[in-house]
Amino acid sequence: MALQAGIVGLPNVGKSTLFNALSNAKAQAANFPFCTIEPNLGTITVPDDRLTKLAELINPKKIIPTTIEIVDIAGLVKGASKGEGLGNQFLSHIRAVDAIIHVVRCFDDDNVIHVDGNVNPIRDKEIIDYELQIKDLETIDKKISKTEKLVKTGDREIKRCMDVLEVYKKHLESGNSARSAAVAEEDKKYIADCFLLTAKPVLYVCNVAEGDVLKGNHYVEELTNAVKNENAEILIISANIEAEIAGLEHLADRILFLKDLGLTEPGVNKLIKSAYKLLNLITYITAGEPEVRAWTIHKGMVAPQAAGVIHTDFEKGFIRAEVIAYHDYIKLGSEAACRDAGKLRLEGKEYIVQDGDVMHFRFNV
Repeated sequence: MALQAGIVGLPNVGKSTLFNALSNAKAQAANFPFCTIEPNLGTITVPDDRLTKLAELINPKKIIPTTIEIVDIAGLVKGASKGEGLGNQFLSHIRAVDAIIHVVRCFDDDNVIHVDGNVNPIRDKEIIDYELQIKDLETIDKKISKTEKLVKTGDREIKRCMDVLEVYKKHLESGNSARSAAVAEEDKKYIADCFLLTAKPVLYVCNVAEGDVLKGNHYVEELTNAVKNENAEILIISANIEAEIAGLEHLADRILFLKDLGLTEPGVNKLIKSAYKLLNLITYITAGEPEVRAWTIHKGMVAPQAAGVIHTDFEKGFIRAEVIAYHDYIKLGSEAACRDAGKLRLEGKEYIVQDGDVMHFRFNV
């Protein structure tokens, strides 16, 4: 499954610098607004040490990790919801992604201009929130207008839909994002066709100076307090550090560079883990001599659904899954040894796939 996350933020917050570091694509990074006019698409390889360790045992011809697509979306200005600047393009690009990576400037640098004159992460966040909320409010109002005409029929389902829409309307009018509305999970079906921008899961990335990457700073604290009631992840990253890491060709140099900074892993690794957690994703693995490969699925998927990620025929003709827990595979050293030790399990259609499962599917088309 191809996860697509959109990087958003005001101009000059380090958005494109971070995008360049994260992906194989290269967006121009410059010290002026609207540097990125069209959304740039890049691909992040998801780091997973489990693939390397399995490959050491199996010696496959190929190792294929899973990936995340990252879209660098053009910068935003006040009034985007009314079409100001690149507003309409910006909003349509956000509508297309699964999750939002909201980069917020949390560093001081007189050499990098700020579109509003000074650094204020809460104000910056609220500017984008406001524009998205206004657009969502327009969408909700349109659906309310259509639904009102049907309420007179007395249909209970339509009445319930109207009640839920009113909750979202009031919530948005109060300056809140749809994702934090007090709506039961089963009632969210009533706004599914609205594709609300502020209902998308969000990861706030605090872009800090190199010296603040370990502990953050007062800007990070302010933003953390401001979003504590949202269902959101917060991550501290220095886009400049990530750019330097990306520029180092050899793994040994990257490890040494991180060690000198007191870091154990690049920020990109932490970002991917946070994105997975945010979207409730896990990974299962297929392993054999042709290839060791990672597959991304939603947590809670049953075996046939997981098989369908490889090919729809696998799901349609699913018979059973042969499953080995990753740690058992590593401990015993081979599929044959796991089979002999009774660690290879045959699972049916109701089996819920676990993170790190090494799987082989039997199917009949």
